[in-house]
Amino acid sequence: MTVIARTSLFPFSVAALLSCVFLGATIVHAGECPAGSVTENGQSAGATAHKKVSEKLLGQIDLSKEKIAADGHHFRMRRLDIQPGGELAWHSHTDRPALIYVVSGTITEYSSHCAVPIVHRTGELSVEQGGLSHWWKNTSKHPVVLLSADITADPEQPGM
Repeated sequence: MTVIARTSLFPFSVAALLSCVFLGATIVHAGECPAGSVTENGQSAGATAHKKVSEKLLGQIDLSKEKIAADGHHFRMRRLDIQPGGELAWHSHTDRPALIYVVSGTITEYSSHCAVPIVHRTGELSVEQGGLSHWWKNTSKHPVVLLSADITADPEQPGM
């Protein structure tokens, strides 16, 4: 298991964030598809490659060595910094559930499950599962910082 030390990159501890994410304490779920806009034929594919995005792997756990014995899968956490105008390429969560926490900034999601774009703000959590495909764009004038916790078959897979 990888141990993550608190660094000056975050004004909070990763342990506190994980407690909030997994226990549901004080996490805002406002960045969701509005009622009446949920669909299976929402936004179409957009960005085809990452643009103005830096990504850092913070830690990962090989789940084949844990009690759940999920061979070939890793639980990982990454930090993504998206500059103004930056884009996270179209991708799918058919076999890769994820929780995305907005540490700072405002970013827009274009989801296959929503007829309109979804705006995510600081302190909000995006739950990504169930065949969702989407892409994200920073349309603001400020950088956006995201924390991504996901389960993946390929721990070296870049991007969302």
